[in-house]
Amino acid sequence: MTGLVEKSAVPGTKVLVDAAAGLTDEPQTLSELFLRSLSEFDLQDALNYKKNGEWKMISSVEMIDRAEKIALGLYSLELRKGDRAAILAANSPEWTLADAGCQFAGIIDVPVYTTLAGDSVKYIIDDSQSRVFFLQDGKTYERIRAFIRDCASLDKFVLFDAADDVDDERVISLAELEAAGAKLRDERDGLAAELRNAITSSDVATLIYTSGTTGEPKGVMLTHSNLISNVLAASEKYLFTGREISLSVLPLSHVFERTGMYVYIRYGMCVHFAESIDKVPENLKEVRPTIFIGVPRIFEKVFERARLKAAQAGRVNEMIFDWAIEVAKEYAALNEKKKPVPIALTAKHGIADAIVFSKLRDFFGGRLKYCITGGAALPDEIYLIFTGAGISIMQGYGLTETSPVVSSNNPSNVRAGTVGRPVKDVKLRIADDGEIEVAGPNVMLGYYNKPEATKEAFTADGWFKTGDIGKIDADGFLKITDRKKELFKTSGGKYIAPSPIEQMLRASRFVNQAVLVGNERKFPAALIVPNFEMLESYARLKDLDIKTASEFCIHPRILDLFMRQIETVTQGLSNYEKVKKFALLRHEMTVETGELTPTLKVKRRIVDEKYRDVIDKMYRDAGIASV
Repeated sequence: MTGLVEKSAVPGTKVLVDAAAGLTDEPQTLSELFLRSLSEFDLQDALNYKKNGEWKMISSVEMIDRAEKIALGLYSLELRKGDRAAILAANSPEWTLADAGCQFAGIIDVPVYTTLAGDSVKYIIDDSQSRVFFLQDGKTYERIRAFIRDCASLDKFVLFDAADDVDDERVISLAELEAAGAKLRDERDGLAAELRNAITSSDVATLIYTSGTTGEPKGVMLTHSNLISNVLAASEKYLFTGREISLSVLPLSHVFERTGMYVYIRYGMCVHFAESIDKVPENLKEVRPTIFIGVPRIFEKVFERARLKAAQAGRVNEMIFDWAIEVAKEYAALNEKKKPVPIALTAKHGIADAIVFSKLRDFFGGRLKYCITGGAALPDEIYLIFTGAGISIMQGYGLTETSPVVSSNNPSNVRAGTVGRPVKDVKLRIADDGEIEVAGPNVMLGYYNKPEATKEAFTADGWFKTGDIGKIDADGFLKITDRKKELFKTSGGKYIAPSPIEQMLRASRFVNQAVLVGNERKFPAALIVPNFEMLESYARLKDLDIKTASEFCIHPRILDLFMRQIETVTQGLSNYEKVKKFALLRHEMTVETGELTPTLKVKRRIVDEKYRDVIDKMYRDAGIASV
């Protein structure tokens, strides 16, 4: 602790440092977690963001000081323990500061995805009865203004960016909120500590609304204990030593990134906020993180980009790349099974590393130690490729309702095709119908204002029903086979799990996205978004005069190519599982257009509705559909 007080010249911070120094056990609340980051690490670059082309730093001292001022600012607005404050903004230091401020005041924060439609935002505000709404800027306010003007609970809007150009007396800037908090701190010494000390581990910390893909969104009540226990359990097998560096990419409104942020803060990591999704490749090279949390689609995209670059460089380069990838998979598979690697393969691996693998590692900045993924299934091929290339990916499993981590692979225990063993203090069991059930300190308190939905989510003896189908192997590793609600039955009575088949289809270099359909139909069919850049390379190689996406989707040679690709990648399927028809789609499915969740999982109900005519045409016509 020596020197901390001297460095912490900000009014009130000495009290916070002293409070943090008094913590002997692990933190019990999120406010204690933030305090411990100051007492143990006192970083000059705790939070980092890019502005006007330069990376700027926020120290641990400033982070804690501003969080306290936000807490007191909320108190000055007459918010009290248990009240709700919503946050709708892109990842930024202000997002984390607003969250910390709420946790210091005992306010329950309500994250809202930036991609949500206005009516969905209104539903969340009304259901949660949020009184304050933190927003990115005036543009964000104007986008949702018409939808939330009748939300009776809202007292104030707090804009992270200046609020001068917004014509609404309820709108203030974050700077104004902090100024009000600083004034109150001067007037009422000890109030901040009083607010912190009133918080218990069993209090609700946050209300996170599910995506609502199968009905209206439900507010998941997560307590301080839920989140803290998961931070500690999920980190247990990782040896975080020295100065770890992270890049925050996934939306903080999702519990996966949110808990990840608490891990960063608890273990003294330097957090860098990506400028945007488009800027992630550039930011990775600048930040050179040692830890990276992402969803599987990010790693698939990286591989697709590398494969496309090789293809565009000519046939020889493409062949070298394909050879190196096979070497990576073979090398990783042997290591996975703890079998000796032949000398010849070791030599090949060394060559492949110099000409291909090193470039993959360079994409992530070149010093990545921990690569953690969740939110959807990671294809085994992607796992083997990246692991064989020296980028070890640890796949985990969880849900919003479990804070989120249920199980995870880790540096000491990893198995391909699984999502690892349960983390500390979490218990798993498989129901008679194959559904995974969970018990532990990470399981939610329940759904806000929905007692019946809460009751339905638990078994009679109190285990949470995940809605996922899986199995546990002899060594305790969990394997997810599909979502219970996503299983569909053909008209012949055969049940089909779509996710594994979609993974097979995406293994083709020409497939960008794939969604399996076929509920109550004679056979499964697929909606496929082609990898148009790879198709352009193929067309040049085959001297085909095809220019637009529409032309690619109807050209006989391209349709024949996809038919052959589908047959090749799905060879191991039973006949009733094989894709008999497919449709090529011109436009990628995105979060913005509503087909994907913020963690890039398919909203099947939305896709079924949006492409109903295309799907009907596939089953009605003898040929292949396209759109």
